[in-house]
Amino acid sequence: MDDEEGVTTMTAQQKPGTAIALERTAFDGLRARLRGPILLPGEAGYDDARSIWNAMIDRRPALIVRCLGVADALTCVNFARERNLALSIKGGGHNISGLAVCDGGLMLDMSLMRGVWVDSAARTASAQAGCLLGDLDRETQVHGLAAVLGFVSNTGIAGLTLGGGFGYLTRRFGWSCDNVLSMEVVTADGRVVRASERENGDLFWGLRGGGGNFGVVTSFEYRLYPVGPEVVAGAIAWRAENAPDVLQMYRTLTEQAPPELTCAAMLRLAPPAPWLPKDIHGKPIVVLVLYYTGPVTEGAGRVAPIKAFGVPVGDVVQPRPYVSQQSLLDATQP
Repeated sequence: MDDEEGVTTMTAQQKPGTAIALERTAFDGLRARLRGPILLPGEAGYDDARSIWNAMIDRRPALIVRCLGVADALTCVNFARERNLALSIKGGGHNISGLAVCDGGLMLDMSLMRGVWVDSAARTASAQAGCLLGDLDRETQVHGLAAVLGFVSNTGIAGLTLGGGFGYLTRRFGWSCDNVLSMEVVTADGRVVRASERENGDLFWGLRGGGGNFGVVTSFEYRLYPVGPEVVAGAIAWRAENAPDVLQMYRTLTEQAPPELTCAAMLRLAPPAPWLPKDIHGKPIVVLVLYYTGPVTEGAGRVAPIKAFGVPVGDVVQPRPYVSQQSLLDATQP
């Protein structure tokens, strides 16, 4: 901020890329209408709030609002529209291109909005837009239910769902966006609406896979399925020279496997994981990540041919808690 003759101003970016000077009175007025805090450059918490998973992204919003509810999001959308400010929204901050953070504009940080409400009888869950996958998994698994989410529990549900979203349950139940029943949305013109098959159907259609450009989604309602609390799942690794045979087996397997069995293939350098021998750390391996969501009593038989294939260098496919498998790959995406 610049201070001239007692009037404090900040330079911000409008959407066409032109600069605008915002006076201190504008910030004071915005702050008075919010429950959540405003963070300005140089203030404590500002750098943490603008940090995202892709550390190559180093953008600096003019101000960050950490929303505590729908009213905060609505107030910020109106503030940005009235001044034609660039606006970005951070859920989990996992988008690789850094869409969560704008340069010189207003960033909404939704990470404090992480409430989850489960209706076990209806098999649905409502989750606020700041939730991570792990937040939703923990609450739904209390009831032996699960939503169709992704592979890394530290991912935000909002970006995942609005971008389509697929994971271990997709072969059986479809994409994340196929299993959204409704969304609460703050539109650019300052309305709070519900988008579903019955209400604002065009908006609902666009939001399911079309990205976050149609408004600020503040909550999601998901369809749930009886999965867990225990599944047969894990990972098996072979040396990279075995990749042609392993991948041929993988292709044959996935053509014939039932929807309950998900199998994902990876070629990568071996991480320093405790289930892999030290002499292979940092060397190329081929990995199959397995997930059987049918009855646990059937799981061992379904994965036995894979576990017996060739000479694996590591194998942690076993009965395990659903939430354990959901976070199995977290360390590979720090």
